[in-house]
Amino acid sequence: MRAMVLDEPGKPLREAELPVPEPRAGEVLLKVEACGVCRTDLHLLDGEVDVPHPPRVLGHQIVGEVVAGEPPEGAAAGGLVGVPWLGWTDGSCEYCRSGRENLCPQARFTGRDIDGGYAEYALADTRYCFPLPPGFAALDAAPLLCAGLIGYRALRMTRDAPRLGLYGFGSAAHILTQLAVWQGRRVFAFTRAGDERTQAFARELGATWAGASEERPPEPLDAAIVFAPVGALVPLALQALAPGGIVVCGGIHMSDIPSFPYELLWMERTITSVANLTREDARELLELAPRVPVRTSVTRYRLADANRALEDLRAGAFTGSAVIVP
Repeated sequence: MRAMVLDEPGKPLREAELPVPEPRAGEVLLKVEACGVCRTDLHLLDGEVDVPHPPRVLGHQIVGEVVAGEPPEGAAAGGLVGVPWLGWTDGSCEYCRSGRENLCPQARFTGRDIDGGYAEYALADTRYCFPLPPGFAALDAAPLLCAGLIGYRALRMTRDAPRLGLYGFGSAAHILTQLAVWQGRRVFAFTRAGDERTQAFARELGATWAGASEERPPEPLDAAIVFAPVGALVPLALQALAPGGIVVCGGIHMSDIPSFPYELLWMERTITSVANLTREDARELLELAPRVPVRTSVTRYRLADANRALEDLRAGAFTGSAVIVP
C-alpha cells in the first residue's frame, strides 16, 4: 500500500510502499477513504510533540471502510467508520475507571503510537472506531474526528457561556461555531490581523463579530477557547473576559504563555486545558452533528500531496479543513 511516513522530526514525510497490515483479534482493517489534516500533525512533524517509535504513518482523523475484522457495534460489515486521535487505553488505571480515559498514562494515539491514515489502509482497535452519522460522506466527516471532537470537549468546558470567543479560526473553530450558534450562543471570532477572508468566513457561519486577536471584542466574553498554538493569546483572552469567565486552551501544544498581571486572573477568572478526548465525547458529537447540522468546509488533497497540505495548513492557505483522499 502507499503511505506517507514520518522518519524523523524536521523532515518532510516520505512516500513509501508498505505491506498491508493484518488485523489481530479486536482490530479492524480499514480501507482509508479520507483522513483529515490536523495541526497536531504539524507538531509531530516539527518535533514539538514526540513520536516515540518512528518511522510512523501520521493521520488521526480517519474515515475508512471495514474490509477485515469485526466491525464496531452499530456498524455494518463494509460500512464506513471513523477513527479519532485516542486509539487505545489500558482500561484499568484510576483515570479509565473514573470516566477520564483521555488522561490514561498508557494511552496510545492514532498517528503517533499507532500508524494512522496517511495511507491506503489502516488498522484500528475496534473499541475506538465509531459508525459515521447519517448524511455525512467520508470527505465531510473526517474533520469531525479531531477538530470536531476536541472542539466539542472544549465547548463543554465553557459550560453555558452565552458569549464565546474563539481564538484561531481553523478547522475546529469552523465546526464549533455552527454548534455554538445552534445552541443559542453568540460567537466572537479572532484571527490573524488582516485576515479578512477568514473573518468573513466566520461571519458566514454565524459569528456575531470577527476581528484580529489583538482587538478587544465589542462586549466582554463569558468564555474563550484558544485553538491557535500561541501562548501570547492567553493573556489577550483573559483581558476580554467578563468576571467569572474561563479560558480553555484547546491544543496539544502551545508556545509558552507570557507572564501577566494577577489583575487579569482576578474576579474568579479561570484558565484550563483540554487533553485528548473520550469515546463518550465521540458518541455525543457524532449523534449531535446531523441534528445541527454541521457542514464542514473541506479542501481536498491527494495522498502524495500530504506535505503540501501540511504546509498550506501552516500558512493558513485555506479556510475550514484539509482532508487527504488516498
